[in-house]
Amino acid sequence: LLAVALGIEIVAWAAQIADIVAEVDSDRVTRELVDSHPTRCPHPEAAVAMAERISAARAEGDSLGGAVRLVARNVPPGLGEPVFDKLEADLARAMLSIPAAKGFEIGSGFDAARIPGSRHNDPYRMVDGRLRTLTNRSGGIQGGISNGESLLMRVAFKPPATIGKEQETVDAGGRPKMIAAGGRHDPCVLPRAVPIVEAMAALVLADHWLRHLALRGAAERIDGAAT
Repeated sequence: LLAVALGIEIVAWAAQIADIVAEVDSDRVTRELVDSHPTRCPHPEAAVAMAERISAARAEGDSLGGAVRLVARNVPPGLGEPVFDKLEADLARAMLSIPAAKGFEIGSGFDAARIPGSRHNDPYRMVDGRLRTLTNRSGGIQGGISNGESLLMRVAFKPPATIGKEQETVDAGGRPKMIAAGGRHDPCVLPRAVPIVEAMAALVLADHWLRHLALRGAAERIDGAAT
């Protein structure tokens, strides 16, 4: 729906596993590059390092967390609301509803807390008759509404709680005991989380686009009745 009607392209990837961070150009990353490695990291060297770290964690009976980044290109301006139903708020709600998700950022995210407004603001310019921003620290959303730039977001995932190493707990009677999980358990959810993050972003964007069409149609009917 989004691709055919609006030309929107959504691509997510494993950007971090444990302390291994992949520097990826969000303007050029493709799903083919993402799916070229089982970790779903499009950076070849980082992908190999991530796979080795995951294998080591599995062998040790431990688990790893990380972060998924997502870019949504060709999102039209005007999606969202200025107070209730802000686009970034609905995206945050969707992402944080994913199991193991523990953090959400849009644009500069928590880095915005460290820099002054003069450096954080996105300067505007006209490009081929279209209003654009020179930078995209806002992540494609300003005042709760999409501004026509690419949506940029990051979702942090905790390490899976079910691990093979023994951990302290208590039994049903409140007595201390040790527990270790058996069977097969993923040592890292990041590769599996990538398409889920994409799907949740698509659902939110589709919902807001349909809402936008309904509101625009209602406004046109009101204008027609008034004239």
